[in-house]
Amino acid sequence: LVGPAATLVQLRDKHGSTREMISRARAIKSALPAHVPLLINDRVDVALAAEADGVHIGWDDMEASEARLLLGRQAIIGLSLKSVKQAQAAPIEYLDYVAIGGVFVTQSKDNPDPPVGLDGFRTTLDAVRERAPQMPVCAIAGIDYRNAADVIGAGADGVSVISALSLAPDPAEHPGPDADLYV
Repeated sequence: LVGPAATLVQLRDKHGSTREMISRARAIKSALPAHVPLLINDRVDVALAAEADGVHIGWDDMEASEARLLLGRQAIIGLSLKSVKQAQAAPIEYLDYVAIGGVFVTQSKDNPDPPVGLDGFRTTLDAVRERAPQMPVCAIAGIDYRNAADVIGAGADGVSVISALSLAPDPAEHPGPDADLYV
């Protein structure tokens, strides 16, 4: 399920029922190596019920302070940022990491905003680092084997990969030069 480079797995399901998500989260958690945390996208209730390691929230989801109150200090809480303004307003004190994007065009969700590109990523990253120099920062959206090194070179501590794995015929095998990614 998870290659040696995976440091975190996130369950992202925008349409599944709560019961289905809890069941799926428990199955994923039991299949992961003990050192790889499982986060639930947006759903603090599912994270609690499935005993996941934390949540990843978006700007319009539950407030990070409320997620921290519900999940406790041990939970991992990440927040998506799309702009310098959001980086300056982010509740850093409640977060364990931030994810900046969409860096590139993605196939995993409809995004009304244009990609920020590497320059937008760097600018937002700088705003995060001004407030929290040690905050881990991840790049999201459209990351694949062709651009992952560029994003890391731009300052990302890690990358988020969705389409490159979910659309690969066999994610455990190298998908070849026409596929989205193999990290």
